Parts: sequence; C-alpha cells; structure tokens
Amino acid sequence: MVITITSIRLKSWWRFFQLSYHGLQIGKQIKKQKGFIKMKNTGFGYLHFTMSAWEREEDLKKFYREGAHLEAMKKAPIIASETRTLSYQSEKFPSWREVRQLLLEKGKVLKWS
Repeated sequence: MVITITSIRLKSWWRFFQLSYHGLQIGKQIKKQKGFIKMKNTGFGYLHFTMSAWEREEDLKKFYREGAHLEAMKKAPIIASETRTLSYQSEKFPSWREVRQLLLEKGKVLKWS
C-alpha cells in the first residue's frame, strides 16, 4: 500500500481553527474516496501531522487533486509557514516518531512567509 505522511507548521496558533475546519471537510471527502484504507492525525500548538494509507498511488493523487483537499492546499500559504510531505510503499503505518524523522530527512518541503 501507499503511505503518505504530512506535517503542517501553522503561522500562528489562531490558524488552528482554519486547519480544523479544513480537516473536517477533508475527513468527509477521504471516507468516500476510492482506494482509501486508513488515516490518523495528531498535533498540538503550531505543529500537526497526518498519515494515510492507499491501495494505489493513482487513488491518492485523485484525492489530493480535487475537492476539499485541493481547497485546503490553496489556503496553505495563508495558514501555514511550512508543509512537508512524503509518500512511500509500506505494509504498515510508521510510528509518530518515525513520521517526524522521515519528514525531516526525506520530506518535500514547501515554505511561506
């Protein structure tokens, strides 16, 4: 399966409310998405993480290129100072400690001021 891990560093603590709104909308979208297996999230304060599992990379790409997820990505420069993402093949979810390490070492980084 394809595992995708993401971190988002908020510009300010007050942006958490916007993040939560988009998270709820994305949660509704993802549950209906073909190929979706499972999702987890965690975070506190400025730094938040998600991980999701997909049957195929094509299913993942379709998900993040449309609907609530696409709208949230358009808002990222307003909400976040940085995002990191990484997708890879695995048979299991990583631990949150592994997520942090993988994103630091191999994640694709986008930054906004």
